[in-house]
Formats: sequence, C-alpha cells, structure tokens
Amino acid sequence: MATQPHSQPHLQPPPHPHRFKELVAGARDTVPMMIGAAPFGIIFGTLVATGPLALWHGQLMSLAVFAGSAQFIALGLIASNASFAVIWATTLIVNLRHVLYSATLAPYVSHLPLRWRLALGGLLTDEVFAVAWAYFRRHAPGDVSPWHFLGSGLSMYLNWQFWTAAGLLFGAAFPGLQSLGLDFAMVATFIAIVVPQLVALRYLAAAVTAGALAFFWQAWPYKLGLLGAVLVGVAVGVVLSRPRKPRDAADADTQQPLRAHRQHDQRDQHDQHAIAGGRQ
Repeated sequence: MATQPHSQPHLQPPPHPHRFKELVAGARDTVPMMIGAAPFGIIFGTLVATGPLALWHGQLMSLAVFAGSAQFIALGLIASNASFAVIWATTLIVNLRHVLYSATLAPYVSHLPLRWRLALGGLLTDEVFAVAWAYFRRHAPGDVSPWHFLGSGLSMYLNWQFWTAAGLLFGAAFPGLQSLGLDFAMVATFIAIVVPQLVALRYLAAAVTAGALAFFWQAWPYKLGLLGAVLVGVAVGVVLSRPRKPRDAADADTQQPLRAHRQHDQRDQHDQHAIAGGRQ
C-alpha cells in the first residue's frame, strides 16, 4: 500500500495564535528608530522640493527605493547630471552592507516561503535589522514567526513615507531646514544600531576595517575612498560570517582517507602472506 509522503517541515511560517500581537510588538519596538529617521525624511523631502526633481519623483523614490542613504546619494548625483550607470553602481556599493544583514538573519527566515522572504527583504533597512536581530537572537532558528519582523518593517516603511511627504509639502517654506543640524539625529541612530552589534567578531572586524580605510582613503576623488572602504569592510564581514567546520570534524575528515589507505595496505599484505603460505 502506498504511503503518504511526509510533509516537509517549515514550508510555512510557524503557526502562532497571536500574529496581530506580534505585528504590533514589532511596530512598538521600532518607535525609537522611527523618531530618529523622522528628521532624515524631512531633510530628504526638503532637498527634493528645492532641487531639480518634481515632488512626485521624491515620493516615488521613497516608495520604490526605501533606502535613506541611497536616496540622498542618488539625489546628489542626479543634481550633478551623473549618468544612470554611475548612480546605479554607487548606490549598489553603498547598500552592500545589506549582504551582512541578510547573512545574519538567514537562519531565521530561510525556511519561509519565497513571498515572505521577498516581502521581508524589501522592508529590510538598518533600523529594521537592529530591531529584528534583537528579537530573533532570543529564539532558536525555526521557532519564531516572521510577524514581528513584518511589523517592524511596515511601521518603518510608513514612517519614511510620512516624513518624506512632510518634507516635500513644507520643505519649500523652510529652505534652510537642512542646515539646522537635524541630520545629527540620523547619525545618533546609526551609532545606536552599530555599537550593540560590535560584540560579534565579524561586525567588529568589518567596522574597524571600513572605518580605517575610509579615514586613510578620504582624499580620493568622488568619494571613491568611502566606496572602496565599504567594499572591503563588507568582504571582511562576509568571509567571517561563513560557517566553519569544527576542527575535530576537519581532522576526522583528513584522517579518514589515511586510515582507509592503511587498511587497504594491510589487506594486501595479508593476501600476499596467505598466497605465499599456500605455495609452501
């Protein structure tokens, strides 16, 4: 009689009776990050309102890109009439840090369906990563639902759209808004994100490498030193994030072929002695 195939585990998000509660908890945990991002969104909207782009271009960029640093860089390059290839390559390099984020969160989301991974990946930012990782690290991979992550990402996405729109609508009335030092709030937010992660060797090595190279390469034209420092820092973090085989297992793998070879030689010698004994 044919047996029913066993269902593959973890093809769906783990069932949880409190999905809405987790969604709200994710949004609540993101409130400090939302406050820090608010001035950043206002300044971006102000720059668009006083720059070469139409207002709807700025809002569309926030809706489609949802990456503050990349949007600021792209806006500056557009104002300087840079080519599309330059804009694309520059923003890609700046956002390579998301490779480290993805490698860190992968054990907790890799079992989810593709639609979930695409949605969570599209909502992943520096702030959302900090909130999601602080939540995930308290649970074992596969035992936590993605609703907290989703709540954090959605709240940050809506927050960014709101403050971008505020800057677009009222930025023209305050053309000197970006000179008031509001961008320090985002610097403080990044410090709050980065410093707690430096307990892990891969993050510490990536941060120290990128920071040192950015300092020594700051004289390079067109901010190429900063881009190069980001590339090297991310590469260091990715290399250190790769899982390593335990030393005992590696030694066992090395010794196993040697033992098999020795056993084969011993069998050959035994056969030769048996043949020689038979001839006698």
